Amino acid sequence: MNRSLLTMRSALILLLGVLVGVGAGVLTACADGGGDARSVMVGATAFAAAVAFFNSIIDQAH
Repeated sequence: MNRSLLTMRSALILLLGVLVGVGAGVLTACADGGGDARSVMVGATAFAAAVAFFNSIIDQAH
């Protein structure tokens, strides 16, 4: 009963999505100079797009 919660592929896709989302949010905050809500929205949108993108390019091993 020692099963992992996520597969290695899922963990990698989510990690890359989080990194892209945080990077986009930080860059937006630096460029905007105080738009916290805008930075969060940009980060969340970038996260969703990155997860969809990496899910399509990282091949599933059978």
